[in-house]
Amino acid sequence: MYKNIYLKRGKEESLLRFHPWIFSGAIHHADEGIEEGDVVRVITSEGEFIAVGHYQIGSIAVRVLSFRDITIDHEFWTSRLAAALQMRLSIGIADNVHNNTYRLVHGEGDNLPGLIIDCYGATAVMQAHSVGMHVCRQEIGEALVEVMGHRISNVYYKSETTLPYKADLGQENGFIIGSTDDNTAVENGLKFHVDWLRGQKTGFFVDQRENRSLLEQYAKDKTVLNMFCYTGGFSVYAMRGGAKLVHSVDSSAKAIELTNRNIEMNFPGDARHEAFCDDAFRYLDANDNKYDLMVLDPPAFAKHRGALRNALKGYTRLNVKGLERIKHGGILFTFSCSQVVTKDNFRNAVFTAAAQTGRKVRILHQLHQPADHPINIYHPEGEYLKGLVLYVE
Repeated sequence: MYKNIYLKRGKEESLLRFHPWIFSGAIHHADEGIEEGDVVRVITSEGEFIAVGHYQIGSIAVRVLSFRDITIDHEFWTSRLAAALQMRLSIGIADNVHNNTYRLVHGEGDNLPGLIIDCYGATAVMQAHSVGMHVCRQEIGEALVEVMGHRISNVYYKSETTLPYKADLGQENGFIIGSTDDNTAVENGLKFHVDWLRGQKTGFFVDQRENRSLLEQYAKDKTVLNMFCYTGGFSVYAMRGGAKLVHSVDSSAKAIELTNRNIEMNFPGDARHEAFCDDAFRYLDANDNKYDLMVLDPPAFAKHRGALRNALKGYTRLNVKGLERIKHGGILFTFSCSQVVTKDNFRNAVFTAAAQTGRKVRILHQLHQPADHPINIYHPEGEYLKGLVLYVE
């Protein structure tokens, strides 16, 4: 039987609203012998059961797996994974002949806090963000293959950088089920190399799929700049959309190499594309009034609330530079993937940037994460990706 954690009086209020996190400050005391990663039962100050979840040392002490008093076993994993798959089938993202790249599990959004699973063809890349999910990785992998059937043959575990280093888990990236050298995935009919060995996140930014498709619609006859290009996703879509010229920029030489490989795989020998390894601000300063379609998709500027103020300054500074340099009548796609930056935070930062440049700016689209990155209605913190498409006179 699982050991118990007891809450302070009144600290069950958020759980009564089905929020899946219990912070350390809400805990009164706990049974002896609880270790990081254990499944624990959560008891109110009145002695009533309220949740079961994974315990972890840190600010978020328990990530809730269920609000029913159940056993976390093979049946639990298969039922949650089956529900996640069914949702992807219902929205037409799984079993799509033109697209084998999608997120199957999005943490709290799929009632599996601390777990991310992205599918790339026959390979699923699994990432744990909690010690509890790390402890259960093999069991989850086996349930995943069972639920996915013919869809998935290989499970690659990639959590070296997402788990707390103080936990001293000795985790290593690698295949836990199957193995393959085929790292090519298909997204909306375009091919991409996915670097799940050394790449960021699970190797590819699945969450920008629909925003890349939108950019494709605007690309015809445009000169395009894809800043912070990483795998070159926006660049590949711009090429298919009929762009006149596409330049990809990233400060990472590995990103530039990956971008060039993806362009070559889809548009071999096409002279419209060129990639540059350079700092974003330096490149923008050197290329004024050159591009009429621009993408600013930087890495997260804020990983925690303490960095929010500086992050907003960073977004403002970057967007000032983009708004200053884009051609008159240009279209700017600008993004933030920082979870602690709200939609209003980001919009205000871009508003401030526009005001500083004095240019006339209109919002064409307000962008967000796609449907395979669902937001649990009881966990608004899960809304992390936000973007604006701007028309700049």
